[in-house]
Amino acid sequence: MQIVEKAPAKINLGLDTLFEHRNGDKEWNMVMTSVDLADYVQLETITANRIEVATDSGFLPNDRRNLAFQAVSLLKHRYHIRSGVKIKIHKAIPVAAGLGGGSSDAAAVLRGLNRMWELNLDLKTLAKLGLQIDSDVPYCVYSQTAHVTGKGEVVTPLPKLPPLWIVLAKPKISVSTPNILRQVDYDQLATHPDIDQLLAGIQAGDSQQIFTNMGNVLEPITAKRYPEIMQIKRQLLTFGADAAQMSGTGPTVFGVCRKLSRAQRVYNSLKGFCKEVYLVRPVNLADR
Repeated sequence: MQIVEKAPAKINLGLDTLFEHRNGDKEWNMVMTSVDLADYVQLETITANRIEVATDSGFLPNDRRNLAFQAVSLLKHRYHIRSGVKIKIHKAIPVAAGLGGGSSDAAAVLRGLNRMWELNLDLKTLAKLGLQIDSDVPYCVYSQTAHVTGKGEVVTPLPKLPPLWIVLAKPKISVSTPNILRQVDYDQLATHPDIDQLLAGIQAGDSQQIFTNMGNVLEPITAKRYPEIMQIKRQLLTFGADAAQMSGTGPTVFGVCRKLSRAQRVYNSLKGFCKEVYLVRPVNLADR
């Protein structure tokens, strides 16, 4: 049997961390959405009781360091599955970019194997399992605009965003999420985004309220080490984006635009400064 699952990239419209748990995990307060830049994950059952991973990217491991591998291993162990799985990942999402590519691949594996093995698990259960892999996996199980709290496992779907276009730009650097999170000093986090107002803007379908209240508390931490991030952010705004900020722990920066014509102008202007630039729209996997 063979199944193909779409694994969309995610961006953080709002990202805040409130405190650190005793085990080192962060307490999150985030607003996330998915975009139509996506990997595709092909799952195939094999007779041998093993896990095989193949990708078209030279940057990804094909062993248990791969989050998709971990997702298979988790379900096999939890539900005593004896058959093996071959995973083929077609990568379109940049690696180590703050776009959740690895987490989205793992979430696609959870959704796909849930169908393939007829486990009949709901998204809430899959999200709870996904937290054992990475804090972004629970959101990626849903892959729709959502308020994400707790350690990442509490995912509350939100209404669809008002019409907007997004320009993603990834500079020629890769960022280690664990390294950035280790630098978080809660006494030094000066400016927190107003997540409540951002949520109110989404509920009201008010683009301006959304743009005004976007924010990422980790942006100053990553940008201090990688000044290219603020350079790209300034360029996005100069070229006409209505708002711009870093996604996740970076280094990808995105600009949002109300109108397609402006987004195309921003996209075309930025391509001269940054090699990896994408023009995308929000997507909602629940629409499948």
